Amino acid sequence: MLRSRIAIAMVLAALVLMPASASLQSKPAGLVPDRVAVIDSGLQRYVDDNRIAGIVALVLQDGKPVYEKAFGWADKEAGRRMTTDTIFRIASQTKALTSVAIMQLIEEGRLSLGRRAGDFIPTFAKTTVATAKMASGVVTEPASRPITIRDLLTHTAGISYGTEALVSELYQAKGLGPAAGAGWYTADKDEPVCTTMERLGTLPFVAQPGEKWVYGYNTDILGCIVEKVSGIPLDQYLRTRITSPLGMTDTQFFLPPADRARFSAVYASKDASYVRAPDGARGQGHYVDGPRRNFAGGAGLLSTARDYARFLEAMRLGGTVDGVRLLSPRSVRLMATNQVGTLHSTTGLGFGLGFETTDRYGAGGMQSEGSFGWGGAYGSTYRIDPDQRLVMVLMMQLVPNGSDLRDAFPNLIYQALR
Repeated sequence: MLRSRIAIAMVLAALVLMPASASLQSKPAGLVPDRVAVIDSGLQRYVDDNRIAGIVALVLQDGKPVYEKAFGWADKEAGRRMTTDTIFRIASQTKALTSVAIMQLIEEGRLSLGRRAGDFIPTFAKTTVATAKMASGVVTEPASRPITIRDLLTHTAGISYGTEALVSELYQAKGLGPAAGAGWYTADKDEPVCTTMERLGTLPFVAQPGEKWVYGYNTDILGCIVEKVSGIPLDQYLRTRITSPLGMTDTQFFLPPADRARFSAVYASKDASYVRAPDGARGQGHYVDGPRRNFAGGAGLLSTARDYARFLEAMRLGGTVDGVRLLSPRSVRLMATNQVGTLHSTTGLGFGLGFETTDRYGAGGMQSEGSFGWGGAYGSTYRIDPDQRLVMVLMMQLVPNGSDLRDAFPNLIYQALR
């Protein structure tokens, strides 16, 4: 008996003293050096083939950079090369931060997922749904039930960007839909975001709440609700509760004049190449010289690859990084778990509370089951893969984006894993 106890003690001691590297043999860290060249050549090819002007790619594993490189031009006409600290318009990648803000307020008991949007924005108390377009106008019917915070987080409120033929004229008349770039753009508006969202609530939506997954102004509405509940503008809320605590000094709604030289130009796909995008809502935007009043929670932020990866790393670790806590692990798990069944996709992709989820291996290329992420209208994309302990960020400025780099990028990274 004594010999058995001694033997067990020796085995336990050996396990305690085992080098960390030995315990990670099933999932070794880092990238295979000769496979990194495949990433380099793959990304450089998009620039050399004149499909994209410039790219920044950043990959963290266990919170440490294992790949960080810039390719091509930040502003080709000005002769300014892309650098790893270039600032980008991240469009719908803004949604992740606004969704976290909502979850913070839920954790504090100031909101709940079942709370009605109409409790905060009066025009949402009774909404309508467009059903047909006649010569006399658009036919509508009352919404079957009130729109909730859960509906907005999951994009199941029936609210689009108002560019469909059924409603586009109505939205354009209110300065939304086709009058707002491709629908999501509000940086040119000289009014608070809640004023814009109150006007949105007077328009008909395109599906009944809870019946379809419809991508649209949902997170912009949530941004207004953050302002209503917290009592401060959305830019101030995100700065004090998320970006400043994480040290994200380059993430904000409008560009400081001193950072003009770090701001990427926007390009547009044309045929098999690209051209410089025009000024205005469908191109360069109003992020430098605009009114700087409309803080769009669904599409308004600027950021760098490093800043955004810092935020994603906090999410990968369950809401906390380096002693800074954004959310509890249970809240992050809720956000990263499919909440809509097959409404978003029938091929293994789901949608949680602000993130697309990979529910089946193969549904998102090589991404692991349990991965989550999204992207932006200018071509940028990101993914968090907890299984491989990865954060992946790809930044570019191409709208409309005719390239397939968003889909190719994760596979370039996965093929290089040890």
